[in-house]
Amino acid sequence: MRGRAAAYQLVPFAFGVACLLVFLALVEWLIDRGSINAFIVPKPSEVVLSFGRIFDDEHVLRRFALTFGEAMAATVMLSVAGIALGVLLHRVKIVRLATETWVAAFASAPLVLMYPLFLVIFGRSAWTIIMIAFVSALPPVILKTLEGLTGTRPVLINVGRSFKLTPSQLYWKILFPAALPTIFVGVRLGMIFALINIVGVEFLINFGGLGQLVNELAERYDLPGTYAAICYVILVSVLFFIATERLERWLRPGT
Repeated sequence: MRGRAAAYQLVPFAFGVACLLVFLALVEWLIDRGSINAFIVPKPSEVVLSFGRIFDDEHVLRRFALTFGEAMAATVMLSVAGIALGVLLHRVKIVRLATETWVAAFASAPLVLMYPLFLVIFGRSAWTIIMIAFVSALPPVILKTLEGLTGTRPVLINVGRSFKLTPSQLYWKILFPAALPTIFVGVRLGMIFALINIVGVEFLINFGGLGQLVNELAERYDLPGTYAAICYVILVSVLFFIATERLERWLRPGT
C-alpha cells in the first residue's frame, strides 16, 4: 500500500517535470528556427550550461545565503506580527471595522518604491531590505488570519463553550487549529510578496544577494547567466514552500 501511495504521489511530480521539459524543448526549437529572438530569450540549453559558470565565478552560494537569510528573517517577522494583528482584529470588533479596509488597500500599495525612505531610516544594510519585505508582505497574513478565525464553524465554537472553555482555551483548542489552513495560505502569500520585494530591492540598491547578481549579469548582457540567476531565485521560493508545507504538516498531522 505504501509503495502504491508513493507511486501515486510521484505521478503529478513526474507529469510536472515532463511538461516543463516539453516546454523548454519547444522554446529551444522556436529559437533555433528564428521564431523567438535569441538576443532576447537565450536557449534553455545555454541557461543550463551557465549554472556551473556563474556558481563558480559569481559566488552564488554566498549570495544565495544572503537572500535566503533575508527572506527567512522577513517571513518569521511577518508570521509573528501578521498572525498577532489578525487575532487582534478578530477579537476587537471596532478595530477590525476601522482598519480592515485600510489593510486590504495597503496590500496593493507599491511599497518597494519607498526604498529611499527605508534607506534613510535603516541605512544601506540588510535591515532595509528585510523591513521593506516585512511591511509589504504583512497585509495578506493579517487578512488571511482574520478570514480563518472568522470562518470557524459556529458548531465548533458552541461545542467549546459547552465544555466551558475559557476564551484562551477556545482560541488555542478550537479557533486557531480551525483557522490554521487559511493562516498558512496567508503566510505563503506573504512569503511570495516578501521574496519579490527582497530581490527587487537588492536589484535597485545593488546591495548584494541574488537580486544584485541578476542586475550585474543583465548589465553585462549575459542573458543565459541572468536567466540562471533568476532560476536560483525560484529555488529560494521552492525551498520556502517546502519548509512551510513541512511546518503545516507538523502542526496538522494527518493532513
